[in-house]
Amino acid sequence: MITHAPILIIVTPLISAFFNILIGLWRRWLCYPFVITVLSACVFSSIAILDTVINYGTIHYKLGGWTPPWGIEYVIDHLNAFMAVIVSFISLIVAVYSKRSIEQELSEKIVYFYTIYLLLVTGLLGIIVTGDVFNLYVFLEIASLAGYALIAIGEDRAPLASFEYVIIGTVGACFYLLGVGYLYIVTGSLNMTDLSQLLPNLYHSKVVLVAFAFLMVGVAVKMAFFPLHVWLPDAYTYAPSTVSALVAATMTKVGAYVMIRIMFTLFKPYFSIELLPVTTVLGWIAVVAMMFGCIFAMAQSDLKRMLCYILIAEVGYIVLGVSFANRMGLTGAILHILNDAFMMACLFSVAGAIMYKIGKRDIKDFRHLHRKMPFTMAAFTIAALSVIGIPPTCGFFSKWYLILGAIDAQQWIFAVALMISSLLSAIVFFRVIENTYFEPRVPVHAHNGGTHEEIKMDEAPLSMLIPIFIMVAGILTLGIFSGKIISNVIQFAVPASF
Repeated sequence: MITHAPILIIVTPLISAFFNILIGLWRRWLCYPFVITVLSACVFSSIAILDTVINYGTIHYKLGGWTPPWGIEYVIDHLNAFMAVIVSFISLIVAVYSKRSIEQELSEKIVYFYTIYLLLVTGLLGIIVTGDVFNLYVFLEIASLAGYALIAIGEDRAPLASFEYVIIGTVGACFYLLGVGYLYIVTGSLNMTDLSQLLPNLYHSKVVLVAFAFLMVGVAVKMAFFPLHVWLPDAYTYAPSTVSALVAATMTKVGAYVMIRIMFTLFKPYFSIELLPVTTVLGWIAVVAMMFGCIFAMAQSDLKRMLCYILIAEVGYIVLGVSFANRMGLTGAILHILNDAFMMACLFSVAGAIMYKIGKRDIKDFRHLHRKMPFTMAAFTIAALSVIGIPPTCGFFSKWYLILGAIDAQQWIFAVALMISSLLSAIVFFRVIENTYFEPRVPVHAHNGGTHEEIKMDEAPLSMLIPIFIMVAGILTLGIFSGKIISNVIQFAVPASF
């Protein structure tokens, strides 16, 4: 069972997606427990893989008995084992959360929703475990097509937002595919390990330089890295609440993983640091992304759109850590992928719970919400403090490593930018917290004289609250145990040359 875990985490949700339709046609209510069971199996498989990698080293799984580089190989090291656990766990928690939200928003489409949900998870996990650049493209398209469909079934403006995403996402995928094609022309190989050995002799080839540029642009589109982020705010705002929580927490993070894989595995680190000024360019763009995301978030009155711009800033943080090209910076970037997955899943889930209860997302309508939904708003506040970077939440620790990375790289401007963007995040979230907690009670003048408005507690259902609080517990425990996570996993994911 453990031997075949690398293929099982792909095949299980893929085959289950087709079974889910048959089950749904027979008994619709069975889809939810079926999907939870399937995703639980994925979580156990990914934990087993991570445990194997920690104890025995990198896993090489050959498909169809073909030896690489001719056959497709799944290669799982510390970095992608770590990513597989994040994606499978967040997918499971969001699926548990989805029940009531989907019943309200998509009551007629439940069966198809869960089918495409499983396909999206298949695509994301496939991107993570594959050791083949073309196979990665195939999984990228599976995830993207599922993402387009899930976003399109949202609110009235969702189809148009999804259409924009399809156009820009397809352009990104074409860039990536052209990059792969150029690499194949000059090397005759698609296997990542094989390419990393063949490419160093070809680093000065114009074809290889163009291929690298195309790969990076393609990935930047998929991870919504500024200024290629334009599709994200509309797509994630108008998507169903559950979809926003899943894609915000996973898709951008998987894109960041692919960027790290291209820069430091497919190509040797010195290619991006010394031969081309890639890290320098990425660093400056990342700083602009952080500032842009936070400033635009301030201008939003719609909670979900505000969170979308915060997400664009968070992508900037991760890329900034990568751009430092040192041990501390990359440690911070990888840790922030984990932390941000939990923070974004929690914040978007809270937005969904508020929508479920009051049917509104405008921040002005949140007055007295701390009395109506005290637990939900407490969860929001903790996740918000984590995004700002207040200890002991997990967000503080990854930002701390990012600042140490900036100091190590002697990039003082970037260290200052990290602190300024945290202050801007505090302003963004304080607007919501102020509207929720600090509004004075408004007297309601009844016939018998002035009485105070009575607000009854009307919390989100437990099927929503429990997953939200699991994510809050994650935000707090990941902060406390960040040292252990770094010493057992992340330090091995950073290139030895750093």
